[in-house]
Amino acid sequence: MSEKNETSTRIELIKGDITQLSVDAIVNAANESLRTGGGVCGAIHSAAGPELEKECLTLGGCKTGDAKITKGYKLPAKWVIHAVGPIWHGGDRREDELLAGCYRNSLKLAEKHNIKTIAFPSISTGIYGFPIERAVKIAIREVKNFLEENTSVEKVAFVCFSKRDYNHYIEVLYNN
Repeated sequence: MSEKNETSTRIELIKGDITQLSVDAIVNAANESLRTGGGVCGAIHSAAGPELEKECLTLGGCKTGDAKITKGYKLPAKWVIHAVGPIWHGGDRREDELLAGCYRNSLKLAEKHNIKTIAFPSISTGIYGFPIERAVKIAIREVKNFLEENTSVEKVAFVCFSKRDYNHYIEVLYNN
């Protein structure tokens, strides 16, 4: 089996609710304060319970493009990795680089904490306005690059809540 095929078998696409997945870690599309927000962030905080925000408040926030890790509390996932994606301003404020950093830094934390299975939402494509087509290409590129160099993470799932996002991931993952 070629390395490319081996890498692609370690990537999964799921249409569903990231808070329901039984994986080692889920990634939260967080804000810089790491406080409860809207969208996927609000759903994760709600499902995890108030202990998640209490722990987040002890972390001193998180810079855009970076990631921090907490326990999963009431979630099926043992860990939550909070990645702060960029707000879209037209593409001339390092948005691509910052979004790529979210995926790289999340995967580095996964490796450091011996996380074997991890699920990502579509970071920054909701209220932060990052164009989905562009974000998907960055997400998949960063995950594939990591998996080609590292064997510590066995499975990476991209989890899409909407059919629209799911279709964009299908297009990039399977038709390119």
